[in-house]
Amino acid sequence: MKWPLALVVVPLIAAADAPRLFFLKSFPGSVPAYIEIALDKSGNATYKEAADDDRPLRFQVADSDVNEIFGLADKLGRFNHPLESPVKVAFMGMKTFRFENGAEKGEVKFNYSEDLDAQALLDWFERISETEQHLINLERAVKYDKLGVNQALLLLQISFERKRLVAAQQLLPMLDRVAKNDVYMHMARERAAGLAEAIRTSK
Repeated sequence: MKWPLALVVVPLIAAADAPRLFFLKSFPGSVPAYIEIALDKSGNATYKEAADDDRPLRFQVADSDVNEIFGLADKLGRFNHPLESPVKVAFMGMKTFRFENGAEKGEVKFNYSEDLDAQALLDWFERISETEQHLINLERAVKYDKLGVNQALLLLQISFERKRLVAAQQLLPMLDRVAKNDVYMHMARERAAGLAEAIRTSK
């Protein structure tokens, strides 16, 4: 009777030891004021807007994107040196990059960095955050503001056309729900269907 349990426990331990990246941003007064993203080498990702959130959004990031993100972390020495720019700039939120792989850990905090690899990695996490915020806003509109659904979809479409979405497939269930439900405006249903088709056919 102990063998099945052992078979279950081993993969979980292996997953816990897999390389993981974390991004945190704290910017009091902004919306959201806190962001936390975790991503492991298998593409499993979570998104939080509160440090104590025990029900984060969970999604899967494509292997090619994961490889690029972790590649940038490697270029940055897995965060073993400072990234803060000596140039005085306005406060834009305290960012934290963290790398964990078993006993190996690295972490760096900064407000603004001139390092191009740091800027590229930050842009990846900001795009992930942008995608999750669109999902949250669309879900909220679908549940509580049917007339606001088209505006939420319009903002989502703008981000899609600007290639700002990451793991866009997670949006498909909500887009399909809107497209197939006549309680929403015809314009919203058409936009949702068009976006769903574009996401499915995009590389």
